[in-house]
Amino acid sequence: MEQSSQVGVYFLIGEDTEDGDRLVYVGQTGDLRSRLTAHNQKKDCWERALVLISKTNSLTQTHALFLEWHALQQIRGAGRFADENGNSGSRPHTPAPLEAECFEVFETGSVLVSSLGFPLFDPVAKPKQSEEPAEVLSLRSPSNGVEAKGLYTAEGFVVLAGSVGRGDTAPSLGETNERWRQRLLDGGVMQPDDRGRLVFPKDHLFKSPSGAAIALLGRTANGWREWKSPQGPTLHQLIREGCTDDQHP
Repeated sequence: MEQSSQVGVYFLIGEDTEDGDRLVYVGQTGDLRSRLTAHNQKKDCWERALVLISKTNSLTQTHALFLEWHALQQIRGAGRFADENGNSGSRPHTPAPLEAECFEVFETGSVLVSSLGFPLFDPVAKPKQSEEPAEVLSLRSPSNGVEAKGLYTAEGFVVLAGSVGRGDTAPSLGETNERWRQRLLDGGVMQPDDRGRLVFPKDHLFKSPSGAAIALLGRTANGWREWKSPQGPTLHQLIREGCTDDQHP
C-alpha cells in the first residue's frame, strides 16, 4: 500500500498474556512499512496496529514527533491502557501554526480510534452516585504504607489518584506479577515518592479488583476481599452476596 511508506504515528494494541491488562505502544516513523515489520518480529503482545497518517501525505517528522508526545500524555491521563513506551516521548519545538495543525489531526484521529473500539484517550468514567456500591472503597495496609481508594465500575476497577501503594514487593508476588508491576512503574501509572512508596498520580482503570490490589500491595491478593466499604463489608459481600452496609455493624 502506497500510504505505508509515509510519515505517520502508530499505536500497537494488545493484551498482556500474563494478566489480561490492555497494552499500547505509541511510535512515529518516516517509513511505516519498515517500522511495523520490525515490530512484528520483536513484539509478541500486540494484536492490532492503528496508524495515523495524512491523506495528502502532508505530515512532517515534526508533526509526527509532536503527535507521538501528545498521544502518550493523553493515554496516561486517561488511565485505560498501560503503555509500553517506558518514556514520555519528546516534544519538539513546534511553531504555533504547526501545533494547531497537530491538535486538529489528533482530535480527528482520537475520535476515529475510539469509534473502532479502542478508547485510548477517553478518561475513565466514574460511576454515578445512584450506582452500587455508592461509596468509595478503601484498601489499607498500614505496615506497608498502603492507603488507597477505588471504585468498582462496569469496565473494571478504578484506583483513584492519590492512592499510595507499597514500594517493595513480597516474595509471594511471583516473577510474572513482578514484571507486570514493573511495567506499571515504567509507564508512569505508579510513581515513587520521597518515602519510597508508590503513588498513583491519576485515576487508573484495572481489569479487575484483584489486579488493582496486587499492584498496590506488592503481593498476591484477592481484590474482592481486600477492597472494603467504609462500614466494613468487602467488595465480595457488596456485589456477589448482595448485602448492604446497614446489614453490618
